Amino acid sequence: MTTDGKGTEQLQALGEFIRSQRLQARMSLRDLAAKANVSNPYISQIERGLHEPSVRVLRSIAQALGMSADVLLAQLGLHRPDGQGGEEPAAGPSAEAAIAADPALTPEQRDSLLAVYRSFVAANARP
Repeated sequence: MTTDGKGTEQLQALGEFIRSQRLQARMSLRDLAAKANVSNPYISQIERGLHEPSVRVLRSIAQALGMSADVLLAQLGLHRPDGQGGEEPAAGPSAEAAIAADPALTPEQRDSLLAVYRSFVAANARP
C-alpha cells in the first residue's frame, strides 16, 4: 500500500513508533525484518512513513516486537478498545496524563507514546 489510504503524518508517526519500539528492544532493522518475515527495505520504508503496511504485516511486526497488535492497529485507526474498528472519539487531556502516569511503561516508552499521540492530535486538528 502507499500513503494514499492514510495521512502522511499518521504514517510517519507509526513509523517513528515502530522504530522507537525496535530500538528499545535492541533489535536491528535486519532482526525485526527476519522476525516479522518481511524484507529489510520494506521495514525501512514503513519506519520512514513511505508505506502503509497491511494488517497482516502490522500483526507480524507487533509479534516480533513482543507487543499487542492492537497497539499498532490503533496507530492507523484500525482498532478501537471496544473492538469496533474505525475512528476513536477524541481523547481529552487525560490521555496524556494516563500515558505519563502508567508505571508499566519505561520513561523512553512514555516519551515515544506521548510523541505519537501528540502528532496524531496535531494532524487531526488541521483542516
